[in-house]
Amino acid sequence: MLGSIIGDIVGSIYEFNNIKTKSFPFFSNEMEFTDDSILTLATADWLLHKEKEIAYYYADYAIKFPTPMGSYGTGFIQWRDHFARLGFAEPYNSCGNGSAMRIGPVGWAFDTLEETLEAAKQSAECTHNHPEGIKGAQAVATAIFMSRKGYSKEEIRQEIVKRFAYQLDFTCEGIRSTYGWGGTCQDSVPQAIVAFLDGHNFEDCIRNAISIGGDSDTIGCITGAMAEAFHGIPLVIREKGISYLPAEFKQLVTEFEARFGNRII
Repeated sequence: MLGSIIGDIVGSIYEFNNIKTKSFPFFSNEMEFTDDSILTLATADWLLHKEKEIAYYYADYAIKFPTPMGSYGTGFIQWRDHFARLGFAEPYNSCGNGSAMRIGPVGWAFDTLEETLEAAKQSAECTHNHPEGIKGAQAVATAIFMSRKGYSKEEIRQEIVKRFAYQLDFTCEGIRSTYGWGGTCQDSVPQAIVAFLDGHNFEDCIRNAISIGGDSDTIGCITGAMAEAFHGIPLVIREKGISYLPAEFKQLVTEFEARFGNRII
């Protein structure tokens, strides 16, 4: 799951200042974790403990950490605030890419694809119950699951196209000059998947994701989740990435990895 967080951190300073090149400092002092990492950690906490419904974890983390770099989406803020007042909130039919950005841990936590798809649906639909919101989360979780199980990138591509009807017949190089903001799943999840598929290693996948522009921290987060499961994270990148997190987040990452695994190279 740390791949999600590293992708988020690397993309954090480019969300509103896109950089259309793969040549940039991979880490810098200005970078921070954002709402993407916070809600990814909420997903991990749910999978570890399952003391309450998943919606509680998302609301609780967003209440405890109300002003991350980049903030939360407007619809999610309204949902969180309603939850804080009343102890529950209805989903708001969003197809935003927030459902896909926080799904990384789900891809690590189950032994079958069927279980993975069901957990991804639960994770998404408490807020993002639009079919495209659920689909985006499930597609990313599928890619992570298949990566863990040793499938090739071509097999992953074919499964995503067949199961979710995403068109993946483009390259990062081909869209870099024209791709703009894509805050919905249908406008950013395929791009993140291709950034992963095009990459040669963990770092290269994330460089692909950031270089196309758009919602850089979220595309980086989604891509990083898949890239970790397939390529593994070099130890030096892992150590630098985790250094951006406060102690309680580091502890949660450690607990999650001890239970569900990771890939460090």
